[in-house]
Amino acid sequence: MSKIDEKLQPVLDEVLRRNAGEAEFHQAVHEVLESLGRVVAKHPDYADHALIERICEPERQIIFRVPWIDDDGQVQINRGFRVQFNSALGPYKGGIRFHPSVNLGIIKFLGFEQIFKNALTGMPIGGGKGGSDFNPRGRSDREIMRFCQAFMLELHRHLGEYTDVPAGDIGVGGREIGYMFGQYKRLTNRYEAGVLTGKGLAYGGSRARTEATGFGLVYFVQQMLATKGQSLDGKRVVVSGSGNVAIYAIDKIRQFGGTVVACSDSNGYIVDEEGIDLALLREIKEVRRARLSTYVELKGPGARYIEGGSIWDVPCQIALPCATQNELTGKDATTLIKNGVEVVGEGANMPSTPDAVDLFHGQGVMFAPGKAANAGGVATSALEMQQNASRDSWSFEQTEARLAQIMRGIHDDCAATADEYSAPGNYVLGANIAGFVRVAEAMSALGVV
Repeated sequence: MSKIDEKLQPVLDEVLRRNAGEAEFHQAVHEVLESLGRVVAKHPDYADHALIERICEPERQIIFRVPWIDDDGQVQINRGFRVQFNSALGPYKGGIRFHPSVNLGIIKFLGFEQIFKNALTGMPIGGGKGGSDFNPRGRSDREIMRFCQAFMLELHRHLGEYTDVPAGDIGVGGREIGYMFGQYKRLTNRYEAGVLTGKGLAYGGSRARTEATGFGLVYFVQQMLATKGQSLDGKRVVVSGSGNVAIYAIDKIRQFGGTVVACSDSNGYIVDEEGIDLALLREIKEVRRARLSTYVELKGPGARYIEGGSIWDVPCQIALPCATQNELTGKDATTLIKNGVEVVGEGANMPSTPDAVDLFHGQGVMFAPGKAANAGGVATSALEMQQNASRDSWSFEQTEARLAQIMRGIHDDCAATADEYSAPGNYVLGANIAGFVRVAEAMSALGVV
């Protein structure tokens, strides 16, 4: 990690002291603070009234028990979380993650990142995140429904379209959002469509929301390439993950003329030199809900599956980590650079370790941090809130056009901010500072609250 400005070191020290053992949260705070030394030097007033310290402290942290009954009639106990981090710009907004790795530190890191990501969209939304250590893998639909209902039984009292508006994340898709919205409606006796986003089209969802994070990532990368007079056409691409973000990033890359030759799941990765068969991939992951190894069985010759290992061993010009945090290490970065990678765009939240990011910057690889590059999902969630509030429904084309406009705006804002602070091409610094300044200005205007 880079050195923190001496004026900000006490802030980081206090975060480490008060949040012991929360490594991912420490990493996220460090990454933002190392960008802010230049801001404090230029605008000393941002260090007044403990503004930076307040940004690093959640407004509210909620932890609750989730008891539910499985198909065998056994009572299961999980833990639920919602961290309402910052509401200076609007109601808390951020996804719900169901995964056995979920703990308070993970949710706090995600919520902290969400503050700046949401600010970059230019939409009136604050930052929050939630989830549970529940593992949906291998559970029946009825078990998932019962868990979602039990989860919402406690969470509903903390939500509202003007208070906190969750969406989906890892392990939480349209099915889970539907079960949670149904329970929220039942408990509150209100059809408050704007309280959850990522809903189905039949009950207030937004067209292009499913595609938005993956599409938005590719729009951002395309804008980066355009600054060098290049495009995605003819580029060889590797995408980690095989969920919504990865699938729709692959889709949009194909539309722009690129070829995705590899993608992955938690067990391994596939390589298909002809280009990933998107229709087959979607059938496996969205219809069959099967493991990625099934791809090779169905595709036949030309595709191969590698169990374990690192997908970043596959040579490419563009790498898009779209799976989970800290999946791309310094060792992986060294391999990618050796194999000629030109651009890395984060589709997941903080998927690259700090040493990997340092290597990319040191070797002149264009690098797009997740808080900027994957902001298309939450931006389209905010558009869904807008449609719900006006009792309106936009076409897919209208929504995607707005998404593309937002992503171009985020790219240009990050690039211009990096230039302003004498770090041209540093999208990490540009994103951190641009997001921070917007939140800081709002917090200053609202007083010490």
